[in-house]
Amino acid sequence: MPSERGARRIAIIGMGPRGLGALEALAARWPGAGDRLCVDVFEPRADPGAGPNFAPDEAPVCLLNTPLRALDIPPPEVSRVGRFDMQFDAPLDPDSFPTRAEIGGYLTARFADLHALDRMAVTLVPARIEALRPLAGGWELRSDRGWHGPYAAVLLTPGQPSVEPDRQWAQWQGHAARGQGAVAQAYPARQLIAAAQGWRGCTVAIRGMGLSAIDVLRGLTVAQGGAFFDGQYLPSGREPARILPFSLDGLPPFPKPETGALDRRYAPRLAETRIFDDAMAEAAQSAPYTARRLINAALIAPVTRILRDADDEDGAAQVADWLECEWDAPGTQETAGPVDTLRQGIAMAEGSRAPSVGYTVGQVWRHWQNHLRAGFNPARPPAETAALIVGFDEGLKRYSYGPPVASAREWLALADAGLVDMRLSADPAIALIETGWEMTAGEAEAQVDVMIDAVLPDPDIAIVSAPLIRSLCAAGRLVPVAEGLGARTLADGTVVGRDGAPQAGFYLLGRLSLGSVIAADSLHDCLGAAADRWAEGVMARLLSEALDEAGP
Repeated sequence: MPSERGARRIAIIGMGPRGLGALEALAARWPGAGDRLCVDVFEPRADPGAGPNFAPDEAPVCLLNTPLRALDIPPPEVSRVGRFDMQFDAPLDPDSFPTRAEIGGYLTARFADLHALDRMAVTLVPARIEALRPLAGGWELRSDRGWHGPYAAVLLTPGQPSVEPDRQWAQWQGHAARGQGAVAQAYPARQLIAAAQGWRGCTVAIRGMGLSAIDVLRGLTVAQGGAFFDGQYLPSGREPARILPFSLDGLPPFPKPETGALDRRYAPRLAETRIFDDAMAEAAQSAPYTARRLINAALIAPVTRILRDADDEDGAAQVADWLECEWDAPGTQETAGPVDTLRQGIAMAEGSRAPSVGYTVGQVWRHWQNHLRAGFNPARPPAETAALIVGFDEGLKRYSYGPPVASAREWLALADAGLVDMRLSADPAIALIETGWEMTAGEAEAQVDVMIDAVLPDPDIAIVSAPLIRSLCAAGRLVPVAEGLGARTLADGTVVGRDGAPQAGFYLLGRLSLGSVIAADSLHDCLGAAADRWAEGVMARLLSEALDEAGP
């Protein structure tokens, strides 16, 4: 459809939290007078603003991994919706962790409010975009309804689109399709919970031991009628007989500090943060070895100080060596078994045990996430440097993106009760058998009836199966920063094509641009500076077009 005279048209493909952040950032900058700004939002889901990860009807067993005290996602000034904690009748515990569904309901309310404002003409189109093509000075989009546009700017916010299954999972899917066992995905959790009603007495394995595995564990237990009381699990009798989480390293994530007071022990000082800001700005433009040296130097001072404050002189003396090893082999310095790792993590999170070097590094790194993004994202680092720093950040997520300590205690209680068996957690051998799978690790073995996938796919655009992303990759419009990473973009999200040239008016934000950006798996990133930079870039483009049309 041609643009109406005097109107500026923009398309946003995907309206999860990141699309919402972009729309809010644009609304905050649009003057609301003069030329009309028309924004078409393409979102097939019925809960725009939330996306699948925060669906308002998701099961309440799925918790955010950020406590209320650290949930800094205020709405823009133009919004009539208040802060998240203002949506409840009674004050919330600042150390509590909201459910994903509660966050989703809040985000959908923010979208509905923005949709109703007169500031911009926002049209919600419940369609899935399948192709994109350039026109003179703009872009057109194709859905099952036909072509849409032209648009002066198109923003793609795909979240985590569908991917091609890896070889192992594809083999297991085929095995289950032949009636030899069953497979399931961790999400949507409500679907998993419904399926689990038929797994009473079965042996269920969970591939992956990150945050998603915690949601799965709760879906297989408390969502089936069990309960936790006084550190113990009280079964309902409707649970699987045995649950086997496993991963390559076989270790659960470390929980976050339990209270704000405990967390403040890990807060870097202002002078330390300024040093890190300078280090990151230089590191992002440097060769890999120099980047690594700069980041280490910035981390050593606060981590050493915190360990000394905890009377751990031995740990303080090991910080430099620990960091060197972490860059080369992340996670290999964790030598305790999975159950002991749970106990140690809980003790550090509740403050009854001095923190390890790794735990301290991870918490300091978490406090610096916004500063990390501010130094990395606008910089366009060299590909090798980007891959190095992204890998370091991803490795530290076992600490920095940890769960609530209550979730770790639940996991431990399930292990103590014998319902969760951790003896096969570390990279077990897995063979196909007629009734499902046989897992072995050392002298431990188990026959498995159900396999659940709780692994977050890599942010590799080459493995994405969504038709739009595949077509853009095939056309050379999306090109990876480096093998295994996301697409090349500029600071404002402008996509850089195969020829190395920016594609004016075509933008990508989020996890599928990892490598051009960092630490994208966060609500704070969705609703923060990345959206602001995009909106400022779009405004500059629209202003330039308006000046060109006005002539001399």
